[in-house]
Amino acid sequence: MNFVKESRQSINGMTLHTVQTSKFKTVTYYLQFRSPIQRDTVTQRSLLSGVLKSATKASPTIKELNQRLDDLYGATLSSFVQKKGNDLVISFYVNGVNDRYLSQSESISEKSLALLAEAIFQPLLNGEAFDEGMVNQEKRALKNRIEALFDDKMRFASQRLIDSMCEEEPFSIHTNGYIEDLDAITPASLYQTYQDMLKTDEIDLFVVGDVASEDLVQSVSSLFHFEREKVEHPFNVERKTVSEPKVVKEQQDVEQGKLNIGYRTNIVMGDADYYASQVFNGLFGGYAHSKLFMNVREKASLAYYCSSRTESYKGLLIVMSGIEFENYDKAVTIIDEQLGKMRQGEFNDLEIKQTKALLANGILEGLDNPFSLIDILYNQVLVKESEPLDAYFKGIEAVTKEDVVKVAEKVQKDTTYFLEGKGKL
Repeated sequence: MNFVKESRQSINGMTLHTVQTSKFKTVTYYLQFRSPIQRDTVTQRSLLSGVLKSATKASPTIKELNQRLDDLYGATLSSFVQKKGNDLVISFYVNGVNDRYLSQSESISEKSLALLAEAIFQPLLNGEAFDEGMVNQEKRALKNRIEALFDDKMRFASQRLIDSMCEEEPFSIHTNGYIEDLDAITPASLYQTYQDMLKTDEIDLFVVGDVASEDLVQSVSSLFHFEREKVEHPFNVERKTVSEPKVVKEQQDVEQGKLNIGYRTNIVMGDADYYASQVFNGLFGGYAHSKLFMNVREKASLAYYCSSRTESYKGLLIVMSGIEFENYDKAVTIIDEQLGKMRQGEFNDLEIKQTKALLANGILEGLDNPFSLIDILYNQVLVKESEPLDAYFKGIEAVTKEDVVKVAEKVQKDTTYFLEGKGKL
């Protein structure tokens, strides 16, 4: 079965991905810039994502830009940054109503696409520098986002685990950047970062909606001119062997302990055992029937939550749990025991079947949302594969119990991180 019909074309230095579908009443234009993540540029790039989506030459204030979006029947223009393995991805998107659901002759979809191009190619500048007022405004917003991480202890613990586990690796670099870098960024230096992004990033434009393909290609060709050849960055993976697991404990004024454990699987998307690793994670801690949920949270009542997830671009497995401070040793012991049971094959065919069904349903649900659909398709861009989506379902279905055990045997504990209350160490 062909779940998604995607066409790809190289246009003006980028790749256009078109998913023509009548499933959605909107058309989503989603432009992504990808480059290797670097400590000395990550803050500038994160700031740039905010500056470009907040004003243009024709709409120099957020109020004016929002008015134009209102005139496009409430279209949305936004941006965000993500870390995908050792890469940083800056995404800009416009999501608006499809012309087919409007009575007017003027094309709202065409205007939405043009606004996205305007945000990228006609930003608010002062010579060869960004507008200082807008830069300062976005600096304040970015500072608030970075500081908010400290208040969200679940996210904070996850980041601190990666800080320690992946020290000296690009994956440890913070996606939003660093507060200490903000003061040194000037409108002129940010403009240079902008120029570098246009010239050196791998660029993909996804269009999802009920659009005429020929008209779309013509519009994209006229609006998006990246004056360069198409750029492709390799998907780099660092595979590491753990010599000695480490334990990191920190104290803050918290009422609940955050116990996070990081493991190395060295299995990434595109590997032969990738599908088995997804089934392993579902059985280990990914779902409500998993070993971590049933044994750490339900039977032992040691955790308010306990689950696992994979970093499929990096080859990591992360366990996250919230526990009482005094339950640290017990929780670590039971988590270790569950991994041991996975290695011994202590799971049955019904649990495997449940896990496969949940994995498949997760993808099928993602196809019902244009943003999730784009994220699924972008995976193939990252790992340089062009397999149809049904290969995922076939790959998951083909996983055997022996395959899962082999994955479990590859899992190596790297770092245990515990955030607890003051005076507990």
